[in-house]
Amino acid sequence: MSEALARILAAAAAGVFPPPDGSTTVIGQPNARDAGVVAFTAHSVIFTDEDPEWVRAELAATDSDRLAAAMNPAFLAAMLARTGRSMNTIDMLTVAGALPGRPDLELHEIEDPDHPRVARALKFRDGVRVWAAAGGVVVLGRGVAGRWESAIEVDERARGLGLGVALALAARHLVPDDVVWAQQSPGNARSVRTFQAAGFKPVGSEALFVAG
Repeated sequence: MSEALARILAAAAAGVFPPPDGSTTVIGQPNARDAGVVAFTAHSVIFTDEDPEWVRAELAATDSDRLAAAMNPAFLAAMLARTGRSMNTIDMLTVAGALPGRPDLELHEIEDPDHPRVARALKFRDGVRVWAAAGGVVVLGRGVAGRWESAIEVDERARGLGLGVALALAARHLVPDDVVWAQQSPGNARSVRTFQAAGFKPVGSEALFVAG
């Protein structure tokens, strides 16, 4: 298994990014589950166990600005056809440092594999843990390349009260690591604003190739 992606992500979390030289790095998958593309400023990282020469040839054949080729729909479709995987969306990738102490929000840990947010997390993450608050949940688990990832869910009746920001902040207190990652669909402006208000900073975009 390749540890290269974990090193790249750890560096990005610390503010050290791949060189913005317009190039693309192709590395092996960190494990059988995780494959995809992470795009930083003027540098993309493709993590796949497919032949790197095929990947680079497909990139070169993509009708796109070379800075955007790795996230071009035509290239992504070719990767999905080649790997037999599927994809949900291109997410904004964000990260925040851990915070000391317990969250200000009153939480209790639960086991609810049928909750939609939890069921989704179990498909993409290991070691998933879930905490509930009045009107929402926060989920933590080890996702791409072993990084700790967070997701939140706010009940419709509890929206507009600041609970989303409180849950995202809670993840920063609960994470058993120096940083916690979260992905948001760029079109979900409410989610983007929520995580940024909780101190999560954008580092790039990410497209994950999901095994059947």
